[in-house]
Amino acid sequence: MTKYHIEKNTVQETLIIPLYGRKVCSEKFPHLFKDPEAERICDGLDYNFSEKGKKMESGAGLFGALEVAQRQYDIACEVRDYLKTHPRAAVVNLGCGLDDTFRKCDNGVCRGYNIDMPDVIEIRNALLPPAQRETNLALDLNDDKWMDRIDAGDGAIFYATGVFYYFKLEDVKALFCKMARRFPGAVLAFDACNRRGARMMTKTWLKEAGITDVGTFFSLESASELEGWSADFSEVSSKSYMRGYRDIYCDVSLLHKLMIRFCDSLVKMIIVKIRFREDAT
Repeated sequence: MTKYHIEKNTVQETLIIPLYGRKVCSEKFPHLFKDPEAERICDGLDYNFSEKGKKMESGAGLFGALEVAQRQYDIACEVRDYLKTHPRAAVVNLGCGLDDTFRKCDNGVCRGYNIDMPDVIEIRNALLPPAQRETNLALDLNDDKWMDRIDAGDGAIFYATGVFYYFKLEDVKALFCKMARRFPGAVLAFDACNRRGARMMTKTWLKEAGITDVGTFFSLESASELEGWSADFSEVSSKSYMRGYRDIYCDVSLLHKLMIRFCDSLVKMIIVKIRFREDAT
């Protein structure tokens, strides 16, 4: 079987980092995260993971992998919860990369939409071609055209993982407000951190995107900051990233316990959920 080649220092490489993190967690913490799909895709890639593997063998590197896996678990909890009352809803992955949350939550009747830039969707189509009731859309989130492609007649839950850190604050606000007007009764779930956390990320992921000054980019000290953004938000809530949906504190090493405390108290890593009003203006 021919393996899919991944070029070094390209968008392809940035896409497989979270995927590889989930694979590592599947191997290191199988009682918490079992992800055969991540293992399958990584095994089918023509890419030397040795350098990434060495980094993730360190305490900090493994914690980064834990964050990626736990984040997907958290978002999947929100998707499954929404599908309990809206089983035929649209499940919309904003800035999807190679995330397969829809497949992990598929109840057999819902519909999945994966949205990202054309070069990303090209890679996704090769490695994760659309399954039944799943559509990959090569569109820019800042272009309202993607909203026209979503059938939200039976409800919709939108989610994003590791995406909005790359957006300027005013662009995130404009996007959320438009979504609330276009999709009344829908839910939006995403991860966020405070300014300190964003500064820390400038040394890693944000640096690769050319972002050095995080001052104008999206961050949150508290989810309550969003409450005044739109009259079309009916509820804004948040939970701890690492402990709010499933508390893994007792399942990790002392170092990782300390890092979880740091993330909760000083970086404010959270999963935010916004409910849009049924009668949006």
